[in-house]
Amino acid sequence: MTFHAPGLIKALDELVEPTTRGDPESPLRWTCKSTRHLAAELQRAGYRIADRKVADLLHKMRYSLQGNAKTIEGAQHVDRNAQFEYINTQAKAFQRRGQPVISVDTKKKELVGNYKNGGREWYPQGSPLETKVHDFEDPELGKVIPYGIYDVGDNSGWVSVGIDHDTADFAIDSILAWWKQMGRRTYAQAKELLILADAGGSNSSRSRLWKIGCQRLADRTGLRIQVSHFPPGTSKWNKIEHRMFSFITQNWRGRPLVSHETIINLIGSTTTTTGLRIQARLNPRSYPTGVKVSQKELAEVNLKPAAFQGKWNYSVLPSRH
Repeated sequence: MTFHAPGLIKALDELVEPTTRGDPESPLRWTCKSTRHLAAELQRAGYRIADRKVADLLHKMRYSLQGNAKTIEGAQHVDRNAQFEYINTQAKAFQRRGQPVISVDTKKKELVGNYKNGGREWYPQGSPLETKVHDFEDPELGKVIPYGIYDVGDNSGWVSVGIDHDTADFAIDSILAWWKQMGRRTYAQAKELLILADAGGSNSSRSRLWKIGCQRLADRTGLRIQVSHFPPGTSKWNKIEHRMFSFITQNWRGRPLVSHETIINLIGSTTTTTGLRIQARLNPRSYPTGVKVSQKELAEVNLKPAAFQGKWNYSVLPSRH
């Protein structure tokens, strides 16, 4: 049996995570930091460890070190890694102050009905569950759009299951629902909220409607809303993907999503060995697309861009009036 200093694994993971690359939901995760540099950083933190031991621990944590020939991921923004480090620093600062940090995103749309669902489930031998041959959308049941909120500090989540369109208003309403049903109970003394979001989609960094929605969120909750977006093309690193959505997918694998009730129940029954718990609620509202926001309306948002990459990092304060 191997023994090592208490907190070593956590300290190593915290050093690696801000610059981790690869798919977080698979074993193909790797770091561009050398084991020698990681060992030096751990030694400065008070751990007695050599680079060979760091390599061994990283291997057990399902990391690998890849050469430059295998690190090409397409065009990258010059501040890509700096943004990851900025997000990591902000999240830690919020948690030290006891303020909520949430990771948000839209899970892929799902057809509702007796359709084949990927994966396998236990059934009597020779009696597989029969589903429709063709995946044509049912005109009555339609499809669902699950928008998720993952509470990073509390390891809990909320999913609003929409039936119309994935818009900024739908995203903001989902976050408001989380706050009313879960957030304000957990963080009764909260004064601010950090939202970690992708660069695109309904919570896009370029969406005027999203920023208008953040003002509504700030006014409704009384919280200072701080938003940090992941760089374009890096949505897999959003914690909600591998801390919540991946487990929801595992929980309903091989089971047809035959009704809204079934979907809500399957999401709500998702748990993990680390204590993840999720609440889900159907949102039957309509969310029209193509809503325009004028420059005047945008100017009324109490928006404060950060000094670093203000398009990706900004705060929205409650209205003065």
